[in-house]
Amino acid sequence: MQINDKKNRIFCIYASFFVILHRKIVFNTMSKVLLISTGGTITMVRDKVSGALVPADIETFKAYMPELFAGTIKVEIEAFSPLLDSSDVNPAGWLHMAQMVYDHYEEYDGFVILHGTDTMSYSASALSFMLENLSKPVVFTGSQLPVGVLRSDAKENLLTAIEIAAAKDEEGNAIVPEVTIYFEDRLFRANRTTKRNAEHFSAFNSYNYPALAKAGVHITYQPHLVHYSDPKSPLVLHTQFDQNVAVLKLFPGIQQPVVRALLRTRGLKGVVLETFGAGNAPTDKWLYRELKAAVDRGIIIVNKTQCNTGSVEMGLYAVSLNLMKAGVISGYDITTEALLTKMMLVFGEDPEHAKELLSKDFCGEMTVE
Repeated sequence: MQINDKKNRIFCIYASFFVILHRKIVFNTMSKVLLISTGGTITMVRDKVSGALVPADIETFKAYMPELFAGTIKVEIEAFSPLLDSSDVNPAGWLHMAQMVYDHYEEYDGFVILHGTDTMSYSASALSFMLENLSKPVVFTGSQLPVGVLRSDAKENLLTAIEIAAAKDEEGNAIVPEVTIYFEDRLFRANRTTKRNAEHFSAFNSYNYPALAKAGVHITYQPHLVHYSDPKSPLVLHTQFDQNVAVLKLFPGIQQPVVRALLRTRGLKGVVLETFGAGNAPTDKWLYRELKAAVDRGIIIVNKTQCNTGSVEMGLYAVSLNLMKAGVISGYDITTEALLTKMMLVFGEDPEHAKELLSKDFCGEMTVE
């Protein structure tokens, strides 16, 4: 795993910001975008016989979206077979998506991935870590209503995602060369997102990092917020996952047998400890003993606040001191989705340096103090 130097990264971001501000953002009529369909609500249409919503094959999907092929961007489609409900997506699915981007990286200017909303933040976060030195857009999108429904949000989401994936400056550089999620009218850094609503069209939010772009009559980009990799560095695909991780969510009245059972799971490597407020936990002696014993066995425990907004500040309150003494490390303001996927990849790729790597920011997923 590459560990970026924070000062150099900040300098590059702001240098890119001032350069792009003085360039005209242009639309390259020769842009090619690969649309990768994994499944999800956006790919559903109503069966004419039964009236039930069913996954659409590529030709049926194309028929509902003729606008994809009427513009100046060349869009080509590849689809998973079979299509997946996002609840069934796992690391094998992430590898399939990332491999498709990697295999076609030189052929296209950008990529759009259609994905169900339920686990989109997990998949998009995973790809942000898997695709190191990314210099082209990979935009995840989907919809709350199927493409075959009259009021569907599918068309606006997909067409705008395609335009974002194709957007370049005058020198031919991608405007947002990172893994993102576009939904309703906002473009977010993927590894900062969480699904916040099961009913509204604004299904996602990035609570601890501003939107990278807002779409209205025009798409307004915020280049000073974008993560830029060195364009001279080749794309690196990380593929090794270790799924021996777990989430332990604290709650008032949690019992020792519950905590002990999880922490003594055979093969367990890492735990996301979801704590209260700024990273606080009950001061029960048994909890300290169980956590310390787990850390002494080599399990890495990362403190993640249950709050959507804000960061872990271990030591700020006395009720977090036991966590520090037990060897629990801070997750700062990272999302659970990003932390879990990052853990899996770190344990799969470089377990010997896992503790160090989990405290580092790879590609803008957390604000390290």
